Amino acid sequence: MSTSPDVSESKRFKDDESLVIGTHDGIFHCDELLACFMLQQLPRYANAKIQRTRDAKQLEQCDIVVDVGAVFDPEKNRFDHHQASFQETLNSLRPEIKVKRAIRLSSAGLIYTYFGEEVIRQVLTKNSVPTPSDDLIRGVYRKLYDNMIAELDAIDNGVPMFDGEPKYTINSHLSGRVARFNPAWNEEASDADVIKRFEQAKAYVGKEFVDSVLYYSVSWWPARDLVASAVKNRLNIHSSGAILELERFCPWKDHLYELEDEYNIVGLCKYVIYYNKENDWRVICVPLQPASFVCRKFLAAPWRGVRDEELATISGIEGSKFCHQTGFIGGNTTREGALRMAVASLEAIDE
Repeated sequence: MSTSPDVSESKRFKDDESLVIGTHDGIFHCDELLACFMLQQLPRYANAKIQRTRDAKQLEQCDIVVDVGAVFDPEKNRFDHHQASFQETLNSLRPEIKVKRAIRLSSAGLIYTYFGEEVIRQVLTKNSVPTPSDDLIRGVYRKLYDNMIAELDAIDNGVPMFDGEPKYTINSHLSGRVARFNPAWNEEASDADVIKRFEQAKAYVGKEFVDSVLYYSVSWWPARDLVASAVKNRLNIHSSGAILELERFCPWKDHLYELEDEYNIVGLCKYVIYYNKENDWRVICVPLQPASFVCRKFLAAPWRGVRDEELATISGIEGSKFCHQTGFIGGNTTREGALRMAVASLEAIDE
């Protein structure tokens, strides 16, 4: 079953062993570097030459063009996003995917939209990962867009993270690191040197992309079964259904939000308990969003920042070891103790 858009390569591509990927010359950016890298993971473009130019006649001769040319036409393999008429997002082009962020696509996002699932399959094959299911490919495709590609799209299109000025800026992001591969303003660089730097930057971006594909496929996706089991078993842990127990710790947050939607219990789950190590069980609060420390319901207020015997005395729960000062996580020496901490916090009145 094909998971990519219905596009016939036999009609779109000429039979030519010497294919050319066109992109712009001058300063290179993260989006076209990743776009080129992704295309070169596909068998058809594995040996394709990259032509960096803004000359319209040269671009016309290219088999596929990204990030230049002022044309978006998938049937003709033209994938630019700079023209004023272009306002597409992954959700507008692939509404069945339903990613979180409706961000105007860059060239990276465009190539990912049309070729991303096939690229992910090729990366997994090249890294000897067993034949992935369609569900895995679709899940990783969605996750990788939300957690990597959307960032590149937003930065390239100048989409602000906040309304108003943030308290600090992050300058160590992938686009920022890639920018430093370009020659400095006061540095002489020949055309050959710029091409070399372009290839180095492409390899750098590519490694981060491949590492992300492998992480989400080999580590993140398999955790879904553990989280699904915890959701199904929730009423056996506590009658409220608000406390989950993981068989073992794993990346659980994104899976939980999707599963809550599937089970029509959005917002119900408040705490997750799990075994950390010998004599160490944890109870962690479910955050409003995966990266947030703002939780649906924190641990009981009187416990926050308290440890060991003092915490056991205040809480009345034997074995209590700690409660973080913000109340988002706590620990106990036993499973029973961790569960009691979750139940007591669930019943506590918020302050």
